[in-house]
Amino acid sequence: MNIYLPIAEMSVDVFLILGMGAGVGFLSGVFGVGGGFLMTPLLIFIGVPPAVAVGTEANQIVASSVSGVLAHMRRGNVDFKMGLILTAGGFVGSSAGVWLFTALRELGLVDLLIAICYVVFLGTIGALMLLESVRSMLRKRRSGGSGRKLHQHTWLHGLPFKVRFRRSRLYISALLPLGIGFAVGVLAAIMGVGGGYINVPAMIYVLGMPTAVVIGTSLFQIIFVTANVTFLQAVNNQTVDLVLALLLLTGAVIGAQLGTKAGARLPGEQLRGLLAVMVLGVCAKLGVDLVKTPEDIYSIGEGGA
Repeated sequence: MNIYLPIAEMSVDVFLILGMGAGVGFLSGVFGVGGGFLMTPLLIFIGVPPAVAVGTEANQIVASSVSGVLAHMRRGNVDFKMGLILTAGGFVGSSAGVWLFTALRELGLVDLLIAICYVVFLGTIGALMLLESVRSMLRKRRSGGSGRKLHQHTWLHGLPFKVRFRRSRLYISALLPLGIGFAVGVLAAIMGVGGGYINVPAMIYVLGMPTAVVIGTSLFQIIFVTANVTFLQAVNNQTVDLVLALLLLTGAVIGAQLGTKAGARLPGEQLRGLLAVMVLGVCAKLGVDLVKTPEDIYSIGEGGA
C-alpha cells in the first residue's frame, strides 16, 4: 500500500517504512543510539531527498529515544546530571549545525556534505570501536573475565570545573561532557542522527562511564538535541515531512522497547562489537555510492532553492 509524502514529493510503501522504523527502533534500544546513522542512509537509498531525510529522521529519533529512555529508567540506568550537561552542549551545537546546514543548502552542497560526513565519521568510529571490542574480548578470555579499564587518565581529566556524577561514579570536569554534547549537536543537525555512535564511545572511552549507564544517558540527551534539530529544520529549511515522520515513529516506539530487553542480555564488549559492524556496513554502502558514476553525470546534488 503506497502513500504520498508531500515534502519529499514521492510515494512510498507504508509497510516498508513501518518495518524500517521498527528495525531502527530495535537497534536504538539495544545500542543506546538514536538510529539515525542507519535510517538516514536507508531513506536516501529508497529515494528520499537527503535534506528531507536529515530533517525528518531527527523527528523520528525523538520518539524512539523516549521509548528507550523509559525502559532504561526502570532499570536505573540513566545518569540525569550527566545527561543535562550533555544536553546543554548539544543545544548550542545543534543550533550552530542547523545554521551551517542552511548555508550549505543554499549553495547546493548539502547532499555532498552529508555523504562525505557519513563516510568519514562512520568509517573512523566503526573501525576504532570494532578494534577495541575485539581486543576487550580477547583480554577477557586470557584473564578469565577480568578486563582492563576502558579509559586512561589524560590531561583532559585535569580540566577545571569538576563535578561529581554519583550514578556514573565519576569526578570529572563539566567541560568534557559539554564539549562532547556540542560535537554531537553539530553532527545531529548536519547528518540527521542522534549522535549516539559518537556519544556512546566518547562517554565510555573519554569520560569513563560504565557501559550500562552510558546507553540510557545517551538516549536521554538525544531526545532534547534532536527535538531542537527538528524544530529548527522545520522553521528554517522546511525539510520535515510529517507523514513520513509519523510512519517511522509508529514502528520505532515498538522496536525500541523490544531492543532494550534484548540489549540487557548482551555483555558490553559484544554490544560495542555489533554496533561497530553495523556502522562499517552502512559506511561501505555510502562509500560505494559516493564514488560510483551517477546516473545523471551532470548533477551531484540539488540546491535548496
